[in-house]
Amino acid sequence: MGSINGEKLRFCIDRGGTFTDVYAEIPGQSEGRVMKLLSVDPSNYDDAPVEGIRRILEEFTGEKIPRTSKIPTDKIEWIRMGTTVATNALLERKGERIALCVTKGFRDLLQIGNQARPNIFDLTVSKPSNLYEEVIEVDERVELVMDEEANPDSSFALKGISGEFVRVVKPVNGAALKPLLKGLLEKGISCLAVVLMHSYTYPQHEVSVEKLALSLGFRHVSISSALTPMVRAVPRGLTATVDAYLTPVIKEYLSCFISKFDEGLGKLNVLFMQSDGGLAPESRFSGHKAVLSGPAGGVVGYSQTLFGLETEKPLIGFDMGGTSTDVSRYAGSYEEILETQIAGAIIQAPQLDINTVAAGGGSKLKFQFGAFRVGPESVGAHPGPVCYRKGGELAVTDANLVLGYVIPDHFPSIFGPNEDQALDINATREEFEKLAKEINSYRKSQDVSAKDMTVEEIAQGFVNVANETMCRPIRQLTEMKGHETRNHALACFGGAGPQHACAIARSLGMKEVLIHRFCGILSAYGMGLADVIEEAQEPYSAVYDLGSLQEASHREASLLKMVKQKLQEQGFKQENITTETYLNMRYEGTDTAIMVRRQINKGDYAAEFVKLFQQEYGFKLQNRNILICDIRVRGIGVTNILKPQALEPTSVVPKIEGHYKVFFDNGWHNAPLFKLEDLGYGHVIQGPAIIMNGNSTVIVEPSWKAIITKYGNIKIEIELSSSSSSTVKVAEKVADVVQLSIFNHRFMGIAEQMGRTLQRTSISTNIKERLDFSCALFDPNGGLVANAPHVPVHLGAMSSTVRWQCDYWGENLHDGDVLVTNHPCSGGSHLPDITVITPVFDNGQLVFFVASRGHHAEIGGITPGSMPPFSKFIWEEGAAIKAFKLVEKGIFQEEGIIKLLKYPSSEDLDHHIPGTRRLQDNLSDLRAQVAANQRGIFLIKELIEQYGLDTVQAYMIHVQVNAEAAVREMLKSVVNRVSSELTNGGESDSLTIEEEDYMDDGSTIHLKLSIDRDKGDAVFDFSGTSPEVYGNWNAPEAVTAAAVIYCLRCLVNVDIPLNQGCLAPVIIRIPEGLCTFSGLYE
Repeated sequence: MGSINGEKLRFCIDRGGTFTDVYAEIPGQSEGRVMKLLSVDPSNYDDAPVEGIRRILEEFTGEKIPRTSKIPTDKIEWIRMGTTVATNALLERKGERIALCVTKGFRDLLQIGNQARPNIFDLTVSKPSNLYEEVIEVDERVELVMDEEANPDSSFALKGISGEFVRVVKPVNGAALKPLLKGLLEKGISCLAVVLMHSYTYPQHEVSVEKLALSLGFRHVSISSALTPMVRAVPRGLTATVDAYLTPVIKEYLSCFISKFDEGLGKLNVLFMQSDGGLAPESRFSGHKAVLSGPAGGVVGYSQTLFGLETEKPLIGFDMGGTSTDVSRYAGSYEEILETQIAGAIIQAPQLDINTVAAGGGSKLKFQFGAFRVGPESVGAHPGPVCYRKGGELAVTDANLVLGYVIPDHFPSIFGPNEDQALDINATREEFEKLAKEINSYRKSQDVSAKDMTVEEIAQGFVNVANETMCRPIRQLTEMKGHETRNHALACFGGAGPQHACAIARSLGMKEVLIHRFCGILSAYGMGLADVIEEAQEPYSAVYDLGSLQEASHREASLLKMVKQKLQEQGFKQENITTETYLNMRYEGTDTAIMVRRQINKGDYAAEFVKLFQQEYGFKLQNRNILICDIRVRGIGVTNILKPQALEPTSVVPKIEGHYKVFFDNGWHNAPLFKLEDLGYGHVIQGPAIIMNGNSTVIVEPSWKAIITKYGNIKIEIELSSSSSSTVKVAEKVADVVQLSIFNHRFMGIAEQMGRTLQRTSISTNIKERLDFSCALFDPNGGLVANAPHVPVHLGAMSSTVRWQCDYWGENLHDGDVLVTNHPCSGGSHLPDITVITPVFDNGQLVFFVASRGHHAEIGGITPGSMPPFSKFIWEEGAAIKAFKLVEKGIFQEEGIIKLLKYPSSEDLDHHIPGTRRLQDNLSDLRAQVAANQRGIFLIKELIEQYGLDTVQAYMIHVQVNAEAAVREMLKSVVNRVSSELTNGGESDSLTIEEEDYMDDGSTIHLKLSIDRDKGDAVFDFSGTSPEVYGNWNAPEAVTAAAVIYCLRCLVNVDIPLNQGCLAPVIIRIPEGLCTFSGLYE
């Protein structure tokens, strides 16, 4: 493997959704041949990769190869390919017809899935369709045996692969299963996904089902225990369905691809890119490992050509396309995840950690409710942006065209009726001028002295908002794992990315941008840099100690032997094989596992686990066992195929192709345009400048300079530290329409990152899996600024809690204090929902609050779980805390909080109230909430450092005013729509609607809604609702407010931040004594 044959061609191919990129190494040529083809062009060819190979072979040999004949292979050394066939089949639901085979009683397991809510404000939720058509149940049952029951000498206890003991309660009933399988075949379903309970440790039942199905004539069977032998049946089962759904499609495509070549193809080295960045032969290329095939090639491409060669800094990969942008990170090793969700399907398999955001060149531009908005909707390829001459809508590409970032003279003329016209700049400007009238009219209505924005300023504003949208996932990718974003270099590729590279880097505080010379086809080029990967994994459940480590080492050796053998079968010699070993580890009582790689010359996985855990989450769990969950090995067949070619320094003056006007924040600039092929090693281009790299436009901003490196790539460095000072001017009364959108993104991003920190560091299943938590930030008065969308009952309710605590503590709040509360009378919901609030000070002045609320699994009370169904008084539900300083001036008040949680009884009550039954879990979750708050504080302080305290506080108010305007407009539209329906087209100045609903015991919930059309005000009047009940159905006032704000946010149907402004136009009337607020809480 990896030998060089100087007379043969090598092909690297990325078959994307729109285009297929081909990179070929030609014997005797220093530069490779690059070709771009439409992936689907049935009028000209059947298959784009085959067509690309055919055309390049014709060029090389000078011989005509008819499309009807097979491709000769005598001049081909190897072919490497990534393909979106699997991804497209999944997105479009065009996979194989499959059935699901599951343990009896669990037919709805995958249908139920988990409680993830992609958009909690969507009133028309449409779940992704199931991949399987039919479900059959296997009459079998395996149970785990608890430690105290396990006895190696017992006849009923069997030791599973993981070391856990199991009991076979019921063997597979083959006689009953056989007719069910035959029934599937009769319906035309010949592919099967099998997931049986506890098969990760006891796979024998799944294997027996597989054998029976294949013997009956099934074409393909995917068993979960072979694909991902890990605990958790839902993701394991979903992975099996994805594999069964996609593998036959991939095999059919690969078979068709191979059939286009002559019989010599069998001697060729044909490999395919997997989602983990490794290559696999056709026989081992399966569906569940193919969905990120193309993007993985890009990550391999930039990591292997830029890191260590062009920079020592860790890299952020930034791949901007037409509809989305992919973001990744590389710091010497590939960052992987073991679980992801694509098109509604969860896949549990090693894959590169690539985050996708719905923002690209085709993202729609809108002006709504006084703010610029970009995406997430896309104009698509058809009709596309306005400049495509197809009657499309304004998109990011149009904004770049107006600003001069896209040069029509250097863009393919493929538009218009005859597909021979250039981009239409005039039509784009006309649409922007229409939008400018709307924007300037709005600004004048807010401030009569406001100066009109020009078309260029508006286009620049949209580009700035788009850039912030793309910065959000980059911050999450780095900062959520404990890395400083500014310490990275931005590795930019993809068609549209280089236009935005300098601006993105500046926003993130980076000082270095790297653009590969093959940035437009880097995913294809990366195929030639990848290694062949073989992996093996098995479950192993044990507490980490000397004995378990020795057992793990024995298992590692067995798995290593297996992967090495597979690589040797593919022609690799021992000296070309390297290996990596991992233990999947977690703290006892948590389910946050980290895949820990064995360090060279070190065998202490535990120390590395603790280091990684603290780096990602910011704390250690003391006196807690570390558990081993899985053992994983990775065999790497090193290929050494493509090598970056070093260039000789040049002394030739760079050739300028022309000058073009480009607009930046401070106006128009006359920028020289260069072609990369005319530039050589050592050339330095001062910004502003344009470099054309094929069809990709590289924008070098003022204060930046571009350097052509030794390997022909472009390195862009900032010359002036212009990013260190604030660039935002504080508006006293009116917000800047562009900065308003940017701050909306920043505030929401902070709340979301707080939520991710809480979810990953908590112990309660309610928080980690049910996502029953919420994180938010507040202005100094307790007004809600941004609330990450987690659980509806929490949304907006925490503002009441923060304000209650402000009134209670008054001047007795100090830097280093952290408050805790859960009492309904102090703005809480039910007692398991504990709120942790951190006030933040600057030079002794209270500047903002952050808070997190999470559902603890246990808080005491008369029943475990702290949600007794028949409670009549608050004291029956556990510990009730109105106000307590969990941390006082930086010191954790452990003794005080333990007393409140363990001994909630009050001396003036005659009742003994059971305390919490899971004290350590409570303390761990409270620490997780404190950590989430600290995350928010760090990010807001970073924002203040960038923009200044006055600016940040001003925009905390502005975003609330903006949300208020959005809700008022929505309320006005409701009046117009409903009154029109009631009066057959007539109009009314106000609208009153009354409705009633009933609880199970007959209690009435009465709501009278009155809306003023002119003002956009609304009154929610609950008069007429039944009195409070002698039970636990009574809703605290904060929960009622949360229900109202949730409904309003759903009706707005625009992505505005959830904040106090949503309730500003609303009055909620709750007469005393109604069941919407209970006096029994006192």
